[in-house]
Amino acid sequence: MADTTQDLLRLATAGSVDDGKSTLVGRLLYDTKSVLADTLDAVHRASVDKGLSTPDLSLLVDGLRSEREQGITIDVAYRYFATPKRSFVLADTPGHVQYTRNTVTGASTAQLAVLLVDARKGVLEQTRRHAAVLALLGVPRLVLAVNKVDLVAYDEATFEVIAKEFTDHATALGYPLGSVLSIPVSALVGDNVVERSAHTPWYVGPTLLEHLENVPVEPDPHDAPLRFPVQYVIRTNTAEHTDYRGYAGQVAAGTVRPGDEVVVLPSGLRTTVARVDTPDGELAEAEAGRSVTLVLADDIDISRGDLIAVATAPPLPVDEFEATVAWLSDKPLRPGARVLVKHGARTVQAAVSELNARFDEQKLTAVPDPESLNLNEIGRVLVRVAEPLPVDDYAVNRRTGAFLVIDAADGSTLAAGLVGAGLQALASTGPTDASTAGDLVSPGP
Repeated sequence: MADTTQDLLRLATAGSVDDGKSTLVGRLLYDTKSVLADTLDAVHRASVDKGLSTPDLSLLVDGLRSEREQGITIDVAYRYFATPKRSFVLADTPGHVQYTRNTVTGASTAQLAVLLVDARKGVLEQTRRHAAVLALLGVPRLVLAVNKVDLVAYDEATFEVIAKEFTDHATALGYPLGSVLSIPVSALVGDNVVERSAHTPWYVGPTLLEHLENVPVEPDPHDAPLRFPVQYVIRTNTAEHTDYRGYAGQVAAGTVRPGDEVVVLPSGLRTTVARVDTPDGELAEAEAGRSVTLVLADDIDISRGDLIAVATAPPLPVDEFEATVAWLSDKPLRPGARVLVKHGARTVQAAVSELNARFDEQKLTAVPDPESLNLNEIGRVLVRVAEPLPVDDYAVNRRTGAFLVIDAADGSTLAAGLVGAGLQALASTGPTDASTAGDLVSPGP
């Protein structure tokens, strides 16, 4: 088998309720032989208990008892599988409107999203909402899986109408035509998921798995300016490590090497990197995505939540910034709300001082100066923080440009936030019609 460790695709599923997302994921796992024998036995037993003659493949993903009992996906279920060509990390996300916040979680690191629709129902309100969220999060590629084509007699015309409607919507959200692919599938039967279907001779494109195996994956930007959020300060004083002080975390962007000149933010103190440590020894360099411990040349004050950045191109710590937020709470957001903002490992007091616009993901218009943002709505806000934060624009760096809005009273998550323009229409002062909707957003790399 080929080495797949260097070729990883992170993907997520999304779509409306009952469109078969979990069954599709189960079919991928089943047909690629990525299911352990005991797990498959458990699914067979559970399927028999439900009175089914064939295994319910959705049970391979819906792991919570409440999910199995209700027949819906509630939590984000992560699954890992591989083929000779590529390794995959797949996040199966909920379809229900009230669980849109979980979709945001699952799609936040995705390089591709598979958005399902039921061939009998076509593109729905939740489909358009999820497409807008995926565009907002900068997921660069979309696959529209038109599921249950067996229930419309594998009708080509039905597929073409749905595919065109969705492609037009995705294009209006800023997706280039080459980044959106529609595939007719039946997750239950297996048509065009892993094996090509004889029932759709009119479809000449790849199966879903073929596309996932071959779609170009943009690597982490190793040549970007270094960003290293400090997760933990390691202090030891042993015979082997006398007065050891290291700063543990994951390289969020760029590459770090011994000898690099860095700046610690928000303090602004400068030093150089002495060593890049791992449990297996020192490294000559560490690229984005690698978890390491940095040892610095100077003994300076650094705490959890600080950011180590390349000295030549550091982010500017700010106490006010514009952002796009996806509101995830039943409690409405109103201007002046006092909250907590969690950026990386640092949490600070903050206030949403202005609510500039609300985005209508169905009509692709911006409503200026709304009185509030309600559950699952997307809006443009101005955030003031009590302590300066070294933030990047989300379009430049997804990891250091993202933050969470937290309720100071009970610690619950209120919103997912993205620093910078995000949906461009939200910076405008009035609605945008469909003819100009293509300028609304440019999905990030």
